[in-house]
Amino acid sequence: MKDGIYKKLLMIQTELKAPKNQYNSYGNYKYRSCEDILEAVKPLLLKNDITMKIYDDIVEIGGRIYIKATVILTDGAETIENTAFAREEETKKGMDGSQITGASSSYARKYALNGLFLIDDTKDSDATNTHGKDEKSEEKGKKETAKETKKEPEKPVLKASPKQIELLHTLVADGEPWAKMLKWAGVDKIEDMTAEKASEIITKKTAKKKENENG
Repeated sequence: MKDGIYKKLLMIQTELKAPKNQYNSYGNYKYRSCEDILEAVKPLLLKNDITMKIYDDIVEIGGRIYIKATVILTDGAETIENTAFAREEETKKGMDGSQITGASSSYARKYALNGLFLIDDTKDSDATNTHGKDEKSEEKGKKETAKETKKEPEKPVLKASPKQIELLHTLVADGEPWAKMLKWAGVDKIEDMTAEKASEIITKKTAKKKENENG
């Protein structure tokens, strides 16, 4: 049928422009709501002399409750319909039972409209989706708190051993300025020198001694 309802639907699908006027601050993206699609399609329905109806059914599948949304187009002679489902969450943070059902209805209706009018949505989570950020933020806070309370014990500073001190006296030449070496080690006397600093000095002095001997 040349001017039948499928031809009219094709015209609506071709002309329909439903911009993404909504913004999800959690996911940082724009999306279109069911209301956006309805506002955009109403003038095209009038233009093509088509009536549209939407209704919901509550169905149980696998022990879970779903909202089944059905969109019906009719020109009085022919009818086209499309359906979509949205599962009701048992609980959702910050929402009561009626709000959960309303959100599920809006979600199902939106995707019934999307399928009928060939609207593609790359983002399908809408305004109430936090993308797990509430849970992630809470988990991050717990980890940071645990990290703050669990501090590693400070490692004890090892002093130079008697053997290191004896070796230092052997390696340091007579008349060599001990004050300069002690200052570099950050101590006033050799007995206060750390094992790490003593080891560095011994390594340098030993290498220099071998170099002099070979030279």
